Amino acid sequence: MLGHGAGGGVESPDLVAAKDAALAAGLSVVLVEQPYRVAGRKSPAPAAQLDAAWTSVLGQLREGDLEGLPVVCGGRSAGARVACRTAAEVGAVALLCLAFPVHPPGRGDDPTKSRLPELDAVTVPTLVVQGERDPFGIPAEGPNRTVVLVPGTHSLRSTAAIGAAVSDWLASDMLQATAGAV
Repeated sequence: MLGHGAGGGVESPDLVAAKDAALAAGLSVVLVEQPYRVAGRKSPAPAAQLDAAWTSVLGQLREGDLEGLPVVCGGRSAGARVACRTAAEVGAVALLCLAFPVHPPGRGDDPTKSRLPELDAVTVPTLVVQGERDPFGIPAEGPNRTVVLVPGTHSLRSTAAIGAAVSDWLASDMLQATAGAV
């Protein structure tokens, strides 16, 4: 289950590349459009509303098509933050973060602006695919966290590199052993 960033929808090239890699690995993929986008608004709702919508969608899917299946959650930028904040609550077996925004551009030296605690709180295997020149920062690898740098910035237009990183991670022994039947 993948969510979009604050400024775009589920058609963003990096989400499409991740979706295609997951489909090629034999997984089912759900792309979630947040309610504010469905309503035609461009500005995202507050974090609590984004998180509630996300958990509601996953709850409904788990009562239907995804019943009993392990779920990998993730998204791009703001969608990655939503997935991180809700990972434990929804029982995600792994997380995929595309262009995780570590801090607002130009604010890397202000620890009060860091979003890293959201990523650090995740305890399941996590892949972060980040542009090597991302002005939102680059997280370090950590326990259960793999960081793959691809050419580019926050927009992540290197779809072949993104697809390869996601494919390799989905096939990794660590993910298979930890996440079970993903």
